[in-house]
Amino acid sequence: MPFGYAGRVLHVDLTNSKLEIEQPPEAFYRKYMGGSGLALDYLLRLIPPKADPLGPENVLVLSVGVLTGAPIGGLSRVMANAKSPLTGGIGDSQGGGYWPAEFRFSGFDAIVISGKAPRPVYLWLHDGEYELRDAGNAWGKVTGEAEQILRDEVGDPRAQVLQIGPAGEKRARIACIVNMSTRACGRTGMGAVMGSKNLKAVVVRGRARPELADPDKLKELAQWGRENLEDSGVWGLRLNGTAGGIDALQREGALPTRNWTSGVFEDWTKIWGQTMTDTILKENDTCYACNVRCKRVVETKDTWAVDPLYGGPEYETLAALGSYCGVGDLAAIAKANELCNKYGLDTISCGATVAFAMDCYEHGILSAADTDGLELRFGNAEAMVKTVEMIGTRTGLGQVLAEGSTRAAKRFGKGAENLVVTGHNQEFPAHEPRAKRSLALIYAVNPFGADHMSHEHDFGYRPTAGQENKDNLGMIGCLEPQHARSLGPAKVRFALQTEYIYSALDCLGTCMFVWGPTWQLYHLDQLVECVRAVTGWKTSLWELMTVGERRLNLLRAYNAREGMTSADDQLPARMFTPAVGGATDGVAVDRAEWEEAKRTYYKLAGWTEDGVPTESKLAELNLEWVAELL
Repeated sequence: MPFGYAGRVLHVDLTNSKLEIEQPPEAFYRKYMGGSGLALDYLLRLIPPKADPLGPENVLVLSVGVLTGAPIGGLSRVMANAKSPLTGGIGDSQGGGYWPAEFRFSGFDAIVISGKAPRPVYLWLHDGEYELRDAGNAWGKVTGEAEQILRDEVGDPRAQVLQIGPAGEKRARIACIVNMSTRACGRTGMGAVMGSKNLKAVVVRGRARPELADPDKLKELAQWGRENLEDSGVWGLRLNGTAGGIDALQREGALPTRNWTSGVFEDWTKIWGQTMTDTILKENDTCYACNVRCKRVVETKDTWAVDPLYGGPEYETLAALGSYCGVGDLAAIAKANELCNKYGLDTISCGATVAFAMDCYEHGILSAADTDGLELRFGNAEAMVKTVEMIGTRTGLGQVLAEGSTRAAKRFGKGAENLVVTGHNQEFPAHEPRAKRSLALIYAVNPFGADHMSHEHDFGYRPTAGQENKDNLGMIGCLEPQHARSLGPAKVRFALQTEYIYSALDCLGTCMFVWGPTWQLYHLDQLVECVRAVTGWKTSLWELMTVGERRLNLLRAYNAREGMTSADDQLPARMFTPAVGGATDGVAVDRAEWEEAKRTYYKLAGWTEDGVPTESKLAELNLEWVAELL
């Protein structure tokens, strides 16, 4: 009997309604630690090159890490991986909540889903058992309604439901996968993949807690987390959620505004976390066993009636549907967030795509005739909310915008492509590369598109950062703090080293607010202790970083097999254009410096000039078989 993980992977062939159990050896789990590292092993072997991401030949893997279900905060994460219909390369997305832990309790580590069901179905997993069921009653329903229908059908009100909404059913390329009607695997269009397979949901329930190698050590770590929360860098998340940092980003000129023309927003106080706490916050919510309780639940009953069932907006959402769009109406943003959670839309890509459409309207590329009469200008809250609804239902202009901003720009023409702000066709998250310069590199080179949670941000490594940050980063060899706007070799090394750490966290399935290298509640030495206590493996920080490096190389290898090269690792034109206003007024990314940083990054990673893992690097990482695919 393994410690921590279940030792069972469920293979589901939807075309033939065939379900089989695989029991991989311990070495397989230790090699990848679970999560998206494990998933990439299956995807590279099972998905044929150049497969249609919305075709039956695509494979979707839902997985958890070897720590999932242990009774300590920040360990309940689910990873979704498939070929992305948004980027055309590898797709990778994570979400929290109670579903991941319950999935482990039901007796599984991963589900490998292939083919396409002839009619809508859902998976029901419970106490080691598994079956496909008809989902006709839930198909077409918004997430909150579908969740209740499915719980009633399985006869267990405590069953956890991971599902798609109508946007995923209609294959919107910015559709996500949702559990609890609030926790989203948001990025890279994984909801569209699930919809293309006629798979509405995966419903789980289990009572088998994983056996732990050293439960006393886990109790000790959990107690330490409770005792030190108030003195940690994440205490602010308990008070005001992720939106509590809006004031700092505003000061730094790092709050993306009006489709990335500026890093400051004049109405920032109206959408700030403290304002939410003081006005529309109903309660704090949390994920399994987590004492941070960072999730917001809001309720409004005025112009924009918002149902607390759908939670409340995170920072990324407040920026994407707020400052990106020039909208300072908190209730309207909360309503748009509710719609995204109802229909199953990634709030980042959705808000960014609306902002792009507003920019097109401001430039005369779109007119009222194209928008069903909506005055789609920056600052128009009503138009923003209505456009989100059209995207979720794929009606009117939403039919085009549901494809994401890059594809919409190709439809619009007239120079619309110059207003797109994406990396690998994925809309930028709400952190400004002109203020945090390593993001200019990572947004471009990250294999699954622009992502803000793939490495540590620059502010934590600048000379003015706290000593705790410096001490923690020193554990991985980052010893020379750099200015936030620097992009020399030391900053590139920092970006890559922390990328390995964050990549390992995406294999282990840990929350990056709770576990990580700088300001988080637990730090890297404690992460090693946690892995040892759960699994019994005499692991080390070096081994965990190697796991992260292995995953990163698998991601890059997948894209290389699909024909992607350095030419695909690009920044949008707007990043080379000076921002307007605030601390970043007149600041732009220097193209020559950025190109040199990209070359340095490839060299440090052990890749070719095209950013492709070399045969020797793959051999170093015990991935010789991958080289045969390239």
